[in-house]
Amino acid sequence: MPKRIKPEIVDVAALRAALVAAEARADQATQRADEAQAAVDRVEAEAAAVKARLSGDAALIAHLRLEIARLTRTLYGQRSERTQRLIDQYELQLEELEASAAADALAAEKAAAKAAVPAPAERRKPSRQPFPAHLPRVRVVVPGLTACPCCGDARLSKLGEDITETLEVVPRQWTVIQTVRERFACRACESITQPPAPFHAVPRGWAGPSLLAMVLFEKCGQHVPLNRQAERYAREGVPLSLSTLADQVGTCAGVLEPLFRLIETHVMAAGRLHGDDTVVPVLAKGQTSTGHVWVYVRDDRPFGGADPPAALFHFSPDRRGEHPQAHLTGWTGVLQADAYGGYGKLYFGERKPAPIIEAACWAHGRRKFFELADIEAVARQRARKKVAVIAPLALEAVRRMDELFAIEREVNGRPAAERLAMRRERSAPIVAALEAWMRAERARLPRAALVAKAMDYMLDRWPSFARFLDDGRVCMTNNSSERALRGLALGRKAWLFAGSNRGGQRAAFFNSLIVTAKLNDVDPQAWLADVLGRIASHPAQRLTELLPWNWTSTSAAADLDAAA
Repeated sequence: MPKRIKPEIVDVAALRAALVAAEARADQATQRADEAQAAVDRVEAEAAAVKARLSGDAALIAHLRLEIARLTRTLYGQRSERTQRLIDQYELQLEELEASAAADALAAEKAAAKAAVPAPAERRKPSRQPFPAHLPRVRVVVPGLTACPCCGDARLSKLGEDITETLEVVPRQWTVIQTVRERFACRACESITQPPAPFHAVPRGWAGPSLLAMVLFEKCGQHVPLNRQAERYAREGVPLSLSTLADQVGTCAGVLEPLFRLIETHVMAAGRLHGDDTVVPVLAKGQTSTGHVWVYVRDDRPFGGADPPAALFHFSPDRRGEHPQAHLTGWTGVLQADAYGGYGKLYFGERKPAPIIEAACWAHGRRKFFELADIEAVARQRARKKVAVIAPLALEAVRRMDELFAIEREVNGRPAAERLAMRRERSAPIVAALEAWMRAERARLPRAALVAKAMDYMLDRWPSFARFLDDGRVCMTNNSSERALRGLALGRKAWLFAGSNRGGQRAAFFNSLIVTAKLNDVDPQAWLADVLGRIASHPAQRLTELLPWNWTSTSAAADLDAAA
């Protein structure tokens, strides 16, 4: 028989003690792990809070920097040619930093909640302006308690209310308007009568004036090509083909032609104009050609003139001088423009009916010196280990010109006679000293020197640069026309090129309307919508009432009639 194994005696108490010890060690390990995780969470929360605080500080710094740039430009004018570009860069930088700061603040709140620590202080933000009063308000009342949560009694009395305002937008709503014209037959004579058909913005039109205005302003004011508009409308459930939209644009150009002619007449009646041009790529066979858009701006506000401002655009397939000469045929007065040679024949003494008076732009002349005295640009070039120096003569020229610009900021908006008197008293000595200094320094410089070329640009045209000392209406700069062309310069990045020369002409046509509306502080889209809805039935002899500076919207006119 096999040998029987004697079982060992098991100590249950010892096993229980060992189990308790193991559980205690496990609890301690878990506690240490929890403590370690809590410490990690606290560290992460602190790091997230620091990151959020830094992001908020960076956003605030960017906001303040933008405000300083704007205020500096408002108070002291355009100190350099890069000021507006710098403001645009600050705005883009602020946009990104604000978005990053908001994301970091949310991450810090989540990290603080996870670590069970107090939430970080709310980041410093620029104060938000209240919502405009004209926006409609929709009251959403949260139902209050019907009984006291403390004692249960139902006798509650209202003490007041707290209102939290949230800005919301209602998605664009497309509507088909059905105009019903009932027909009636006379029982006596059996004749049939029916109300006349309503006027449409365009003949046999299917699109309402607000839709047409939106398409036109998006295309020519916001620089959104029709193909991108058609794609967006299709995503919203309203398929409109590119050719259909293009047909409406062309038809609207014909409908608005009378207003364009009135603006043209108003601009060409001015005694002083700002002129400039910019390139517009035009689609050609397998490539693009370079067209040009010309602008002539009438703006009498700098000398307190009562006539409203307006802008007239023209398109040409090239930059030959014959184009501005044709645009200004029969016009006489003061033309403020750059030194483009195509204007030359306009200034000749034998021109009929009379030669145009040239007034040069000091901003153009100053720019050539500023490029040689731009300390920041030189520092960037040196950082890239490029040879760059600052021209002391250019720096001195900029300093002297800035004295003139400071005086101009003081006389801006004053009557022409007062401007002229202050210029002759304060600006004339500075101009005379600048000319004498520049001619003396130019005689010492070699012909190939960059500063010499900048001096020659001004000295060769000195009577035109000094024109503002003889006429209080004349501005020192041609910035009015450059501002009018700014939209086209920015729009080129969106639409890349015009589809044809006719397309360039239409762009000039609609920009004349849109920029003129902006110059008169009128919303271009609202103006176009109202005008397109009224022009078909508006008396031709009263079309001037629809010009931007005379325009009163239909709703405003109805309110005035009701009040009367």
